[in-house]
Amino acid sequence: MSFNLIIQNISKYIKLDEGEEQTFIKHLSTKIIKSKNNLLNGGEVCKYSTFVIRGCLRGFTFDKNGNEHVQDFAPPDWWIADMYSLITQKPGNINIEALEETEVILLSKTSQEELYMQIPKLERFFRILTEKSLVANQQRLMDNMTLTAEERYHIFCNRYPTLIHTLPQKHIASYIGVTPEFFSRMRTKTLKK
Repeated sequence: MSFNLIIQNISKYIKLDEGEEQTFIKHLSTKIIKSKNNLLNGGEVCKYSTFVIRGCLRGFTFDKNGNEHVQDFAPPDWWIADMYSLITQKPGNINIEALEETEVILLSKTSQEELYMQIPKLERFFRILTEKSLVANQQRLMDNMTLTAEERYHIFCNRYPTLIHTLPQKHIASYIGVTPEFFSRMRTKTLKK
């Protein structure tokens, strides 16, 4: 398997020399998740930072009534994890499911900590990822409190342009916080404009 995509992803923020790249790659493992199978279940401890090579993952939770609430999507070249669980090593609430057959690269929490000692600049890379995740989650929370469903859908389209026409509408509706029926009516109205 080629690790070019993950190395390119890292190189957006830090530069690894060839030796550092090889050290990093030795800590990675790969996995293929079949469509509709979970990489992580709510109630489990998240042990990996996951990078998507092909396919798409979604992170979601259930409320007390059993309704799904999509937190995020991870198409190719995206990272995903239950950040609370990964950082605290306590059971989390997020389920991570493959929406289609998905190939991922896994970096265990243990390996990540070892790599911080071996290649200190990787700590900077993961700090940047964590900060970007924190900012995105805070912005999403503010958007959910202050924006209309149409505005949230527009933001979704900008954030995930490759997913607009491939995801089931019920998942997009859940992500923007509306029912599938409302989403269908809203989308029809938006397309007419």
